[in-house]
Parts: sequence; structure tokens; C-alpha cells
Amino acid sequence: MSDDSIWTSASSDLTWYYNYQSTPSAAFKNSSKLQFVPMLWGTSTTFLDDVTSQIKGGANISYVLAFNEPDGGGSTGGSAIPAETAAETWQREVEPLKELGVKLGAPAVTGAPSGTIWLQNFFNACKGNCSADFIPIHWYGNFEGLASHVGEVRAAYQNLTMWVTEYANNNVNLKESQNFYNQSSQFFDRIDYITHYSYFGSFRSSVSNVGPNAAMLTEKGKLTDLGSWYLGGAATGNIPHGAAGRNVLFAGSSTVVFITSIWSLL
Repeated sequence: MSDDSIWTSASSDLTWYYNYQSTPSAAFKNSSKLQFVPMLWGTSTTFLDDVTSQIKGGANISYVLAFNEPDGGGSTGGSAIPAETAAETWQREVEPLKELGVKLGAPAVTGAPSGTIWLQNFFNACKGNCSADFIPIHWYGNFEGLASHVGEVRAAYQNLTMWVTEYANNNVNLKESQNFYNQSSQFFDRIDYITHYSYFGSFRSSVSNVGPNAAMLTEKGKLTDLGSWYLGGAATGNIPHGAAGRNVLFAGSSTVVFITSIWSLL
């Protein structure tokens, strides 16, 4: 069984995914189980056409995401886009989708202070012409930091719902990683304005750039306890191990992130 088939198994609770691209992954293109959420990762000039074409072809495109960690650099997967350039691109490539009934995600900045500043500059540059429906957030670190960050973002954007589109407690031991996952999932499920959350870990532990214990699959492609819990299953007892003796790089656009919906906006 390929790793891809794990996410679409009959026992999986997953219903959504994104892949940092404007078009669906080949493995899930014909899936009736997983809805695709396109992302405008950088300063593309074809995003609007790509998404519009999919909608005209009958695809159920209800949401889009934009600008992955634009305040971050390429070494960590950031798109490194000035806020002013992003505002211009958004108005050309994203805003018109509103007329087609698509709900628009604000830029997904890092959880660092630079992300807060970048997002403020983005909306200032938009001058009221970027009508986001929800705020995506990213967090890597402990639960206390995550909860604090969620509160800070909520205070700044009270009129928008929130998606947690990347999160993990990176480079910690297995118990810490599992405790973080359980705490954060319970936390998200209690908060009505968090409508979707997607754990960053849908890969093998041997290629994880956030530490092997954060991965949902072992180095042999078996579901870890964390991975099984995320899919709605029971603990597996499978222990993840890293790739000894080599560096692991960010997987970039080949990474697929699967989303858990707390409630549907459709």
C-alpha cells in the first residue's frame, strides 16, 4: 500500500487537503473523499485562471489559501514576498474568486513577530480591497505558545474565523510530541472560531524536517500513534525513527497537508 492510500482509507476522518499549489495532487485528483483547497504560494500570474478552470470543470472549490509564510525565507518553506507585492497579487489573482462564492484565506504568515508585522502591512497595502474570510495561522513550539498565539491573532482579527494550517511541536521527544498533539486537538475542538486545523506531519519520520516524533508515519510508512489519532483511529504502538547520518530538507511543494474540519462552512 502506498503512503497516499493511507489518507483516503475508509477509516480515515480526513475530508480536505492542500499541497501548496493551485492544482490538485495526482494521487487525489479523482478522490471523492478529499476536497482540494488551492493555494497561491507566491506571486503567480495564473492562479485565478487555474482555480476558475477547475470550478468550470465541476470541481468543488469552496476555499483558497494564499502566500505561504511570506515573511519567511525559502530555507524554511517561506515564499518571501514583500507585503505590498502580495497585496497587488491578491487583488489580481485572489479577490475575483469572491464573486464565484469562494471563501478566501488571508496570507498564512509564520508564528514569529515578523509575521504579525507583515500581515498588518499587507492589509494596510490592500487599502480595504482584500476581503479575507478567515485567518490561517502556523505554529511550531509548545502548547502554551500555541494557545497564546491563537489568542493574539483572535484579538487582532475578531471578525474572521481561523484555520490552523500548520502546527507541530518540532524536535521534541515522543511523549512531548504526543502530549502536544492531544492538548492542541482538544483545545481547537473547544473553540468555535477555529473551523479547520491541519497538523504538519503527513510524511515518514525519516524525511521529517520537524523531527521524527512529529511525523504521522514511521520510516517504514506505518501509522504512528499520532497519525492514527489524527485519522480518528486508536494508538498503533508504531514508534517513529529518524534518518540517521543525513540532513532532512524542507519538502516544499511536494508536501501534502490534510485538514480536519471541526464544522463545515458549506
